[in-house]
Amino acid sequence: MIKAIALDDEPPALDILQSFCDKIEYVDLQKTFTKSDEAFKYLKKYPVDLLFLDINMPSISGIDFFKNLPHKTMVIFTTAYSEYAVEGFTLSATDYILKPFSFSRFQQAVEKAFSQWKLQNQNPEQRYLFIRADYSLIKILFSDILYIEGLDDYLKIHIQNQKTIVARMTLKTMLQKLPVPEFIRVHRSFIVPISKIEKVRNKIIYINQEEIPVSASYESAFFAVINKE
Repeated sequence: MIKAIALDDEPPALDILQSFCDKIEYVDLQKTFTKSDEAFKYLKKYPVDLLFLDINMPSISGIDFFKNLPHKTMVIFTTAYSEYAVEGFTLSATDYILKPFSFSRFQQAVEKAFSQWKLQNQNPEQRYLFIRADYSLIKILFSDILYIEGLDDYLKIHIQNQKTIVARMTLKTMLQKLPVPEFIRVHRSFIVPISKIEKVRNKIIYINQEEIPVSASYESAFFAVINKE
């Protein structure tokens, strides 16, 4: 899970970031700050993976704050001023989003950060995971997964041409093990691989003759990803 903090001199902007992060299961927004000196002290003591950073702040610009960070940290700049975009990307920012931004645009930026984080922290050649089930550790190729169904604290992993695997795990934990954005949650009870979707009709996903619903809370993020493909 990505550890993150947010710095913005406007509390309502931080409330929006907190609300959006709460909807994304692989981001842990640990603290929010309105004062740059407090954020800097925190980062010196507790390094994080990702920083949501406003640019136009009274005491210091977000650009200068980022340049002086004590540790290498991914940054997503958030600002109402588009003229800062070029300088933001010159600093190798993960993304730059203009206020006011939608949840789907925010999720797109965070997915970029998550992909970057996984490349930094995991073996990019690993295309499988091990799941404990039936008193064994079972190797599952990402490419073989049709979809994953959540049943309270259990999962049913539906696999192409293989027996369905039942494991004691939550969907939230499972999503952290899967490559994003190749897999996406579309319902409180379902995760699907984008590559296995055959068609989408009336908010129903069709995979291998199965019908999987897209719920309202995941609809905007799902279609934002689909429309990029």
